[in-house]
Amino acid sequence: MDAYRTGVAVHSGMNEEANTRWPRFAPHAQDVGFQSVSALPMRLRTQVIGALNLFSTTPELLSPVDQQVAQALADIATIGILQERALHDGHIVTSQLEGALESRVLIEQAKGMVAEHNHVSVDDAFTLLRGYARNHNRLLRQTAQEIIDGTLAADALTEPTLSRRT
Repeated sequence: MDAYRTGVAVHSGMNEEANTRWPRFAPHAQDVGFQSVSALPMRLRTQVIGALNLFSTTPELLSPVDQQVAQALADIATIGILQERALHDGHIVTSQLEGALESRVLIEQAKGMVAEHNHVSVDDAFTLLRGYARNHNRLLRQTAQEIIDGTLAADALTEPTLSRRT
């Protein structure tokens, strides 16, 4: 946690100082045979996303060269994780945009049907759809789909909803 919070590598033997610094962690690490630990921040520029922890059954700390190699591995892992996150986030945004577009198409179709059936403007048809959805605790997309499917009659969208518009 120290390497994650500070963004600075931590190297320590499992000794009395470690027991004082990490009273919950150090005894458990010692019990399973670890005698030293290195924690390297996983960071890209100023963003720290975690820490790579290396445990050893020997008391020797990593040499300066080994520390550089370990930090390079942590940096590569960080880039991989951030790339995966970016890809995943991109897929989520794409799915959300596709869903929004599909909803918009349904709503536009339903607006046209309601406007034609009730002899009102498209804006007033939207107000009727939105009012009905709100008053019946439904999603606008669901209400539009029901109008298109014919499971909800355009007559069900009553004029009192129009008069509530401000």
